[in-house]
Amino acid sequence: MKKLLPTSTAGSLPKPVWLAQPETLWSPWKLEGDALVEGKQDALRVSLQEQLQAGIDIVSDGEQTRQHFVTTFIEHLSGVDFENRKTVKIRNRYDASVPVVVDAVSRTRPVFVEDARFLRQQTNQPIKWALPGPMTMVDTLFDDHYQSREKLAWEFAKILNQEARELEAAGVDIIQFDEPAFNVFFDEVNDWGIAALEKAVEGLQCETAVHICYGYGIKANTDWKQTLGSEWRQYEEIFPKLQRSSLDIVSLECQNSRVPMDLIELIRGKKVMVGAIDVASNQIETPEEVANTLRKALQFVDADKLYPSTNCGMAPLSRQVARGKLQALSDGAAILRAELAGSELALLV
Repeated sequence: MKKLLPTSTAGSLPKPVWLAQPETLWSPWKLEGDALVEGKQDALRVSLQEQLQAGIDIVSDGEQTRQHFVTTFIEHLSGVDFENRKTVKIRNRYDASVPVVVDAVSRTRPVFVEDARFLRQQTNQPIKWALPGPMTMVDTLFDDHYQSREKLAWEFAKILNQEARELEAAGVDIIQFDEPAFNVFFDEVNDWGIAALEKAVEGLQCETAVHICYGYGIKANTDWKQTLGSEWRQYEEIFPKLQRSSLDIVSLECQNSRVPMDLIELIRGKKVMVGAIDVASNQIETPEEVANTLRKALQFVDADKLYPSTNCGMAPLSRQVARGKLQALSDGAAILRAELAGSELALLV
């Protein structure tokens, strides 16, 4: 990306009311059959247009064609039973009814590739596509076959690599792997989580990113955050190994979080998607608030490697609030670009 401080979203955007229940995760579709296919494409067009109108530089599908960032991908795999679910605790935080791995998992056909081709046809902007990371996939189901989180993660990594290669061929510029589990299972992340993620990006020529946040702005996550103390130093546990990984971009939650900015120094050399928009609040940031978060990050990441973004996905928010937050992100980045351009000009005088 040649533009300085290119903006992007970290994940989902709200769905139109005619497609799914707004401000709700795992909301069932309101359409069926061909009408659903057409409705998803219409929603993708709307989501893209709202990003472009707000001045977002690296656009996405807004996850309009999927109900959930993890389970929609898993639904397309063989070896997983969605009928006879079991209850597990997601990231040691909240109970959820999840599908069960009953046999060897495999990908029998592409999952998001046609959607990516459709998005590519709609815009010449750089495209970022999100996939669930192997560890977070493991943490979002019940394993009754492999009996090993690590073994299952490696199988998912192989499957994700198949999908990622086809997404790249479809014209995706950045493939992002969502790994909120990285902020919870530190020993596993360092033992095999990052290695599994590197397997997922093996052979890709496009840029690759890992998104590590503290979760959607739902009550279970916001309550958990209240237990983390005055400083959220979870990133410190995994950054040294991530810095040595082949991943190009690391996506972080920084706005209204208690993450010490100096932790970014641990991934010096990587591009950093700095979350400058709080997705757990309906309060729309001012452009100056966004710019201030980015200024703090600039102490620890070079300007040409700083990508202003949202903390996480915005599916639980209203479309009006999400639009306002996207505009604030774009305007805040513009403030900092102007400052940096002015500083450079001053040095030349």
